[in-house]
Amino acid sequence: MSVFKRSSTYQLRRRVPSRYRDVEPRKTVWVSLHTDSESIAQRKAIDAWEQLTEAWEAKLAGKSEIALERYEAARELADIRGFRYMDVSAVSQLPVDKLLNRIETAETASGELDTVEATALLGTAEKPGISIEEALKLYWTLAKEKTLGKSPDQLRRWQNPRKKAIRNLVSVIGNKSIDAITRDDMLDFRQHWLDRIAAGEVSPNSANKDLIHIGDILKTVNSMKRLGLDLPLGELSFKQGEKKTRPPFSVYWIRNKLLAKGALDALNSEARGILIGMINTGYRPSEGAALSRDTIFLDCDVPHISIEPDGRQLKTVHARRKIPLTGVSLDIFRHHRDGFPRYRDKSSLSDTVNKFLRENDLLETPDHSFYSIRHSFEDRMLAAGIDDRIRRDVFGHTLNRERYGRGASLEQVFNLLQKIAI
Repeated sequence: MSVFKRSSTYQLRRRVPSRYRDVEPRKTVWVSLHTDSESIAQRKAIDAWEQLTEAWEAKLAGKSEIALERYEAARELADIRGFRYMDVSAVSQLPVDKLLNRIETAETASGELDTVEATALLGTAEKPGISIEEALKLYWTLAKEKTLGKSPDQLRRWQNPRKKAIRNLVSVIGNKSIDAITRDDMLDFRQHWLDRIAAGEVSPNSANKDLIHIGDILKTVNSMKRLGLDLPLGELSFKQGEKKTRPPFSVYWIRNKLLAKGALDALNSEARGILIGMINTGYRPSEGAALSRDTIFLDCDVPHISIEPDGRQLKTVHARRKIPLTGVSLDIFRHHRDGFPRYRDKSSLSDTVNKFLRENDLLETPDHSFYSIRHSFEDRMLAAGIDDRIRRDVFGHTLNRERYGRGASLEQVFNLLQKIAI
């Protein structure tokens, strides 16, 4: 930043960054700092440059494709220029001297009106009408706190159902402005789902997920952008169907089918390792896939794994936990001390394992799946009479009462799980 004295007054001279070429025709800006003191000039130069960049950023935002962003940029630019943003109808009623002041401020050096400046100072910014698809784009930023700590794969899996829900809504009612969504629109959308449910294509639970995501997106944008809309989203959900749960594998099936000699040999070693590791730990597949040398502890009194965020977001606050390693699960981790990098932050694990189990007749019934191993571990703990607090701590589940104390020690849990280990 160049500050120099011209006559008796210090000036700021600085080259305009290429980022702002579309909104600032000058290659270099000269700004009078209105002081003959060098120390004061140095301080004022910093403020002057910040004000310039703020204005350029606002002008860039004024070129946005999203109407709300253009409108907010106009309000911000007017404020930076020292004016209150007013609608054009109110601007036209201003005294002549105040109106001329706004017009002169919006003029370029050549005497022409700068389009973005004029929009902000003369109040011609289009009042925002946010389309449904624009609302989704805004939602990603407004709901940022919900994605903090998610890995790229977790973020993708979080975003996809919301994208699908908005895509489904637009396919039925069109990409209209959210302030134009009517009760009839939402009832038409509900009827669309009802027809699919009646045809046996989807379950009521699938329809409700779409409605929940749409409600969250539209309500978040309405609230955070202070739109004050009365969104017609009430009483749309369907009565929940019976929730389908995966049955557990029997101990017999695990011992004599899954762990039969050669049964899993054709499954790649890392997917096989995660599967066998789950048998005596009950971790979620994604938790097993995320393990690394830093979270696998074998050379200690109680071998165990530690479920940690480690670059990803855990399912719940209670999912952070330590699980002792026993039986075949301990054996498999001795061969996979670095974890399973092939599936770390990848979504293909369950598809790969389920396809293998299905094609090799290793599913106890058609309703069984990879996840049934986790259910089996819980049933074995229950059958052994292991305390509910300990079961929930091992599984990373919420305790339906106040948590007191630290719970059982790692050694105590190891001794309990050792008795049911396969």
